[in-house]
Amino acid sequence: MRLTRYFLPVLKENPAEAQIASHRLMLRAGMIRQASAGIYSWLPLGFKVLSRLEQIVHEEQQRAGHIPLLMPTLQPADLWQESGRYNAYGPEMLRIRDRHERDMLYGPTNEEMITDIFRSAVSSYKELPLTLYHIQWKFRDEVRPRFGVMRGREFLMKDGYNFDLTMEDALHAYNRHLVSYLRTYERMGLQAFPMRADTGPIGGDYSHEFLVLAPTGESEVFYDSDATGLRFGDRDIDFTDRAALQQVYDDWTAIYARTDETHDEAVYAERVPEERRRTARAIEVGQIFYFGTKYSEPMKALVVNEQGERVPVHMGSHGIGVSRLVGALIEANHDDRGIIWPEGVTPFHVGIANLKQGDGAADAACDALYAGLKARGLDPLYDDRSERAGAKFATLDLIGLPWRITVGPRGLANGVVELTSRRTGESEEMSPEAAIDRVAQIYAKV
Repeated sequence: MRLTRYFLPVLKENPAEAQIASHRLMLRAGMIRQASAGIYSWLPLGFKVLSRLEQIVHEEQQRAGHIPLLMPTLQPADLWQESGRYNAYGPEMLRIRDRHERDMLYGPTNEEMITDIFRSAVSSYKELPLTLYHIQWKFRDEVRPRFGVMRGREFLMKDGYNFDLTMEDALHAYNRHLVSYLRTYERMGLQAFPMRADTGPIGGDYSHEFLVLAPTGESEVFYDSDATGLRFGDRDIDFTDRAALQQVYDDWTAIYARTDETHDEAVYAERVPEERRRTARAIEVGQIFYFGTKYSEPMKALVVNEQGERVPVHMGSHGIGVSRLVGALIEANHDDRGIIWPEGVTPFHVGIANLKQGDGAADAACDALYAGLKARGLDPLYDDRSERAGAKFATLDLIGLPWRITVGPRGLANGVVELTSRRTGESEEMSPEAAIDRVAQIYAKV
């Protein structure tokens, strides 16, 4: 994309209403614009990042054997009345009445609707196990929406639901989700810890939140410092191998890590040596639940088992806050000049800065770089504006592209361009062809 043809309404000054780095930088970088309190339009740059995150989530969910679908944003209230949650959920639920006086709601989550879909189509244990998921916009009417997309009222969420014959089967699905989430976050360049958590209004017996350490996080967490050394890495996991998944679960949950709602000071003191005890703030980016027959019993989601008995299925609910992840990534990856995107989620793979727009040699070299990068399957952003070098560098630093290729007459006279890492600030001169090869090699590993 050429910047002169792109819509990138960056701001030079910090917006007064932005209290944390991610909100401030998303506004300044032209990623979002507020439409109403806690509700945002996603402008092209922000939408591009959001789409990249969504694609990673889809890939890892389907790698784990989960099946995508799409449920509506509006739901009939009678399903929630059937489960007993309609009145219990509270004022965060936006309740609506249509022209026929039917009670509706803007979905904050989808347990009731997915259970209704399941019970209408599945009747035998032979059709299990089954995990369905979707990525859809949700609405929760927060009393005080703040921090931009970190605590908005409208948000994009992946929520998945497993249906299993037994508790043992459902806990295998729980482990499958835990492993797929670890893969998902690491692909995005995040270290997210699974921490034992309160189940809240979702209900159920087992739950872990995935949290990213950040000073602006809304949760207080207590953990063993050894947890920071955990990495899933590139190991190949067979998602049908129960023992392998259980081993990953055991490895990641054996080390003490809990949110303040479930923190047990006595257990903490017993299990964690004093020198390894840590307290911090963290951002929740996902949560997994096993809640058994909480919804299948009242809503009569039953299957016939091997003995010919009709029994309620065991269920779990598993969510990733896709839009919230954009803010979490920025909170974990920024400096005083702007955002620093990890390679796996960057909106553009590399920025091209032409230091002398209008110079024949510089223009030709930039055009060749642009074409060469695109031919390698990369997505470059070419700053072809008639601006000073400092302004171009400031824009590319603000929007956080991991790599920049700088092209100027002086370097071209020596047959070189400059490749710069946004994260380290280190630069290296090389031929344009070598710069293309280097960037392609970097992204081949992502």
